[in-house]
Amino acid sequence: MKFNDVIGQQAVKQHLAEMVEQNRLSHALLFLGKEGCGALPLAMAFAQYVVSLPQPAPVVEDLFGGMTALEPAPSFIHPDHITEMPAFQRAAQLIHPDLHFTYPVIPKKSGDKPTSSDYISEWREFISLYPYGNVYDWLQFIGADNKQGNITADECNDIIRQLSLKSFESEYKVLLLWMPEYLGKEGNKLLKLIEEPPPNTLFILVAENEELILPTLLSRCQLVKIPMPENTEIEEALVERAKANPDTARRIAGICEGNYHEALQLLQHADEDWQALLREWLNAALKGGPMAQVKFVEEVSKLGREKQKQFLRYFNHLLEQSIRIKVLGADQVLLATNEKDFAQRLNKIASVSQQQAIIEELDRAFYYVERNANAKMLFQALTIKLYHIIQNKTLILMG
Repeated sequence: MKFNDVIGQQAVKQHLAEMVEQNRLSHALLFLGKEGCGALPLAMAFAQYVVSLPQPAPVVEDLFGGMTALEPAPSFIHPDHITEMPAFQRAAQLIHPDLHFTYPVIPKKSGDKPTSSDYISEWREFISLYPYGNVYDWLQFIGADNKQGNITADECNDIIRQLSLKSFESEYKVLLLWMPEYLGKEGNKLLKLIEEPPPNTLFILVAENEELILPTLLSRCQLVKIPMPENTEIEEALVERAKANPDTARRIAGICEGNYHEALQLLQHADEDWQALLREWLNAALKGGPMAQVKFVEEVSKLGREKQKQFLRYFNHLLEQSIRIKVLGADQVLLATNEKDFAQRLNKIASVSQQQAIIEELDRAFYYVERNANAKMLFQALTIKLYHIIQNKTLILMG
């Protein structure tokens, strides 16, 4: 994986390249960014870059007691040109002997003590197919179903063993640890290794939630914050990489808020008429009565988890746009005509404060959908909350 394979992140890429060029590379980096921002592919590209750099020339003692390099020191190689190095092909295939990976895993059978190396073939395939995949995608990819993934004490022992060995080819030994949030107290086993690592050892941790990382681990890492890509960058990636229609790409980029993982999910269901479903929901909640509400809840509960999440995100998107219309004016908001019309109708039934309250409820519901909450109970409760938030301002949203 190359830096060019990562969507956006030009400032972070430049910062990483300068750290290597100026010999300021810390022994432990924490790439921190929300799901879909590209923290994992960027960390992967950086790890492959580092292990592909040429080793410095050997130094020997000359006749007069001085130290002399046998060859001139290699010049700095920019990440854009690292593909020319012989080691890069092995790094790109994730088979370089000095590049190690740790990620959440599950036991293959009862009583197993799994380590990441047990799943290395699956990991290589997963990164190739889904570089922007999240941890749920990964656990489903290895057949976890409802099992909880973990980074175990045995994995920590394996890390210590691997990194105690000398590097084989590269100047650096690199460990990429994905989702340190899945490290329990077992992560304390790694503290001494991270604080006093063997020479030329680089730890790259990739995380989404800083609060779930062991504080003792966090304090030993240099933080590299990964922002969400711009909407224009997501739109361009959808057109060029996913071959999306430009209009569809623009609409999805506006909804996903920089989350490329979410953008790909939305693209799979781009033909869904979320607006019609949303109109049905609001009419059922505000005017239809209990029978209409039950009918809607039955309908939405059959959609499945991913579609339910996308539906909630679409409603959130329209609410945010309706607030922008109210604040900035309709001419300042770029939306398709039918969506702009719907957003303006939302302004007729709810004030800004009411819309903000609904957004909070939708965010909360999204969180629970991700954690496999009962869909019927969740959407029934959400329907009742919607009614109470806007009960004094109702308007049937006709087509």
